[in-house]
This record gives sequence, structure tokens and C-alpha cells, in this order.
Amino acid sequence: MDLYEQIIHQEAKVAVIGLGYVGMPLAIAFAKKQVKVIGYDVDQEKIALYQAGVDPTDEVGNEEISQTTVDFTSDISKLEQASFYIVTVPTPVNMDKKPNLTPVKKASQMIGSYLKKGAVVVYESTVYPGVTEDICIPILEAESGLSCGRDFKVGYSPERINPGDKVHRLENIIKIVSGVDQASLEEIAKVYELIIEVGVHRAESIKVAEAAKVVENSQRDINIAFMNELAMVFEKMNINTKEVITAMNTKWNALKFYPGLVGGHCIGVDPYYFVYEAERLGYHSQIITAGRKINDGMGAFIADALIKELVLTNKVVKQAKVVIMGVTFKENCADIRNSKVEDIIARLREYGIEPIIVDPWADPMEVKEMYQLDLPHMNEVTDADCLAFAVAHDEFCDLDWGALDRLFGQVPLEERIIIDVKSIYQQQEMERMGYRYWNL
Repeated sequence: MDLYEQIIHQEAKVAVIGLGYVGMPLAIAFAKKQVKVIGYDVDQEKIALYQAGVDPTDEVGNEEISQTTVDFTSDISKLEQASFYIVTVPTPVNMDKKPNLTPVKKASQMIGSYLKKGAVVVYESTVYPGVTEDICIPILEAESGLSCGRDFKVGYSPERINPGDKVHRLENIIKIVSGVDQASLEEIAKVYELIIEVGVHRAESIKVAEAAKVVENSQRDINIAFMNELAMVFEKMNINTKEVITAMNTKWNALKFYPGLVGGHCIGVDPYYFVYEAERLGYHSQIITAGRKINDGMGAFIADALIKELVLTNKVVKQAKVVIMGVTFKENCADIRNSKVEDIIARLREYGIEPIIVDPWADPMEVKEMYQLDLPHMNEVTDADCLAFAVAHDEFCDLDWGALDRLFGQVPLEERIIIDVKSIYQQQEMERMGYRYWNL
């Protein structure tokens, strides 16, 4: 009986290492198929929430968390019970934009110390091509004393979960899978086919699978960078970017990308992994690097536009009450990792402004820890000089005129500034109502 058969007959366990926006839904999905699952994370507070039936990510919801059979734990010794390991730890970049592989290395060390013959290890964490075979496998072999290919198998299957997306879910996104040999590829594919309704794509090699992940996000990054550059130029031309895009999108082959802040754990990070490995091999990336430079500068560009509007409205900049609407990296999502709203905050602080942050999705404790700012309820805010809509949460898109009036309070109509990063409002309508309006 192979490992796949053991898993479906509950004679072998799957361990998911790292229970964030990727790992937790993955563990839940396997448990739904009557697979015995160990969900491991070093964060004891997070584990306590899961054990109490609370989903802080809002990816699957409290009901599913409370009903799942996943064994949520921070007890590392339980990894010894597993035979199929899936690594979903974060792979961020350092301050110098170079890959930080510490989490994936530590995960490899942990697994290696419990690895036994016949086991399979699959990495889902984003890495540059070569990391799995050149860095992770040697760690597994050194810690276990076993040989990859002979005693255990390794594969790579890049995560494709889109946090906050209730349409494109784990189960209906094609999963790329790969293995060190054909046998491991087929076994890994069969295990993932248990939970992926639309099937899997068998990549020719681990490096192909690793490259596919960083390239698909680099492609999006470059396209958004192009739109951001257009937005900056149209600002000088006094042309409304949204109106240009609307006109352009009437053509059948328009790509329908929009300008904006590019953060999060994928698009704002993955290109740096590709650039790092390319430069290590002697090639200096031009397009990807340029795209990253543009997108990394958008926070400061938006903040400067905000300051300009304050000046043109005769506000005393340091005394202006600026309210930033949204701090997560994308709409209808609680994830604040690598949110580029941070860049807007940092730039405003250079001008002596301490902005107020409003976000119905973000965790107040996380915001306090990361930005040293409290997170008041929207109903507590009034007399704002400027509302900067940085994230298009449904709660913001649904605000009526009365709600906007309450946020501005006693500020005269002609002095009310709206900075609309996501273009959730119509310029003509906002100006007709008397607001001073700017959109990206």
C-alpha cells in the first residue's frame, strides 16, 4: 500500500506546517475529505484561536474551524506522527529586498528531525527556482540522515490562494504539482487531487513549478506598474486615469489592469525572488526591477498628492486631520502583511501628520503593533479634513452621502478633501457635490 492509499484509509497523517492564509484553508480542505491532519504553527496564540473555533483570517469562517477534525497544535513533537508534510510558511524579503529563507529553512530542519522512510515533503512557500533542491533537500537529508529519492520524496506545489477572494478558492484553482521523480510526482498529484476539484497540472520539474509561481506574480506586478506609470503621467496631463481605462477596456483584448498600491505576500514580494536569482546568475533584470521600483514608490506619490490638496485648500498641513480608509493590503481581507498603506503613513509622518486609520477588516492589535496607531470604529470619526480611501472595502464603497457628511462633520464643504486611490467614486459626481476630489 503506497502513501496515498495509507492517507485515504486514515493509516497515515498529513501535517501542514504554517497555518496562515494558505496553510489553514489547506488543512481544513484535507480534513473535509476524512484525512487525518495535523495543523502546526509556532504561534501559540493563533493555535489557541483555532482550537477555540475562531478564524482570524476569515478565509473559511468560525463555523468550519469549530467543526473541523484538524489537530491544531504548536507541539512540534506531533510532527513525528505524520508521513506527508506540506510546508506553507512565509517567505518574505529583507530590508534590502533580498529573499529571507529563514522560515523555510527552519521548517525543513523541524521536519528533517522527524522524517522517516517513505515520507513525502511538499513545499508551497514561494521561493526562487532551485531553493527546494539546492537548499531544502540538503537540510532534510542532514537532519534525518536519510537520502532523498531513495528514502523519502520531495515535491513543490506553489500556493495560489487569493486571500479574501470568495470566488477563486483553493478547490477551484488548478494546482501546479511537481516532484523529484515521476513516482513522487504522481503520488503528490493524487494526494492534492483529493481536494482540488478542477484538477492539477503536473509540472516537468520542481524548478519549473518554482519558476511558474514567481513569474505569474511578476507578470501582474509589471502590468500594474505600467498602469501606475500612466497614472503619474496622466496626473501631469490633467487626464482622469479611470476614464482612460474605461475607454480602453472597450477593446476585446484589453488586459483590464488598474493602478494602485501593490502589497501583500505575493505580488509585492515574489518578483524580488526572481530578480535575486537572476542577478546571482549574472543577469540584471530590467523590466521586473523597473516595475518594482514604480510600484514601491506609489505610497509616497499618493501621500504627496494628498499634501498638495491640503495646501491648495489652505489647510495647515501639520494640523490637518487625515483619515486613511483602509490599511489591509487589499479589499475585503484582514491581511495587513506588506500593506503599502504603510508607505502612505510613513510619508505623511514626514510632514508631521499623524493619520487616523479606519478599517473594519483589520485586527486592531495588529495595527497597533505594526503602525503604533489605534484603530477606531468609523462611527467614532468626524471633522476630517481629508478622507483617503486606500482600500476598496465594501463598507467604504457602500457609504452614502450622509455617512460622508458625518465623517467630515463641521468642516466646510469646499474644504472637504477626498483622495480616492481605488477610484471607487465618480469624479464628476463628487465635484458636483462640492468635494475637492483626487483619484489615482
